[in-house]
Amino acid sequence: MTTSSGAGPRRTPEPRGPLNDLVHSQQLEVLCGVAASSRLTEELALSLLARRDLPHQAIVDLSKNGAVMKHRKVIVAVISHPRTPRHVSLPIARHLYTFELMQIVLTPGIATDLKMNIEESLISRRDSISSGERLTLAKRGSTRVAAALLADPEERVMHAALENPYMTEAWIVKALLRDDAPVPLVHSVCCHPKWSLRRDVQVALLRNDKTPLARAIAIAEKLPTQLLRDVLHHSRLEANVKTYLHALLERRATALRDQRDHKT
Repeated sequence: MTTSSGAGPRRTPEPRGPLNDLVHSQQLEVLCGVAASSRLTEELALSLLARRDLPHQAIVDLSKNGAVMKHRKVIVAVISHPRTPRHVSLPIARHLYTFELMQIVLTPGIATDLKMNIEESLISRRDSISSGERLTLAKRGSTRVAAALLADPEERVMHAALENPYMTEAWIVKALLRDDAPVPLVHSVCCHPKWSLRRDVQVALLRNDKTPLARAIAIAEKLPTQLLRDVLHHSRLEANVKTYLHALLERRATALRDQRDHKT
C-alpha cells in the first residue's frame, strides 16, 4: 500500500475498475481503496461489510468515508462487524438511535465487551428517552437492559421487563435484594405465575421487607425448615412477620418432637 512521505496521514489510492467486482478482492490495498473511494455506494459498502474476513484497516478507512457513513445501515454494519476496532465502533455507537443499539446488542456473535458497552449506554439513557422507548426496551431488550427497567417508575414498563423473553431468575433475585427495590415490583413478583414459583425468587421475597404478610406466610409454609431458618437470619422482613414465621418454625419443631415421641 502506498503512503505519503514523512509522518503525514496515509493516502489510499483510488482503485481502478468497477467497485462491484473489487469488493470481492483478497488484496488489502484494493479493499482499503474501495472502502475509502468516493464512488462507494451504500449497497456496495454493505456488501463489503458483509465479508467476515474484511481486514480491520479497510473498516477503519470505510468509517472515515463520508459518502457512505451518512447511511445508518452502514453505520450499524460497521459497529456490528467483528473486526471493527473498538476505537472506531464505540464513538460511532453513541450517535445511534436507541432501537438501533438494541438490535446490535441482540445480534448473534457480537463481541462481549462491545455488547456490554452498548448495554451500559442504553441503561444510561433511561432518564432521557420516552416512556414508549423504555417500554420497547423492556419488552425486547437484552437481559441486562430489561433488568435495569425492573425498577422503572412506570408499572407497565416494569411488567414488560418481567415478561421479557431474555429475563432470568438471577436478575429477578438481584432486583428484589436491592434496598431500593420498588414496592410495585415486589408485589408483582409475588403474584407472577412464573417467577413466584421459583425457589430462589421466593427466598429473595422473604428477605424483602416489602413482601406482604400473607405472601410471606404462604412462601414460608412451603420452604424446608433449615432453609427457612437461614432466610430469616438474613431477612429484612417487618418484626411482626418475623415473629409469625418464627412461631411457624416452633410449631414445626413441636410437631416433629410429637412424632418422635409417638413412635417411641
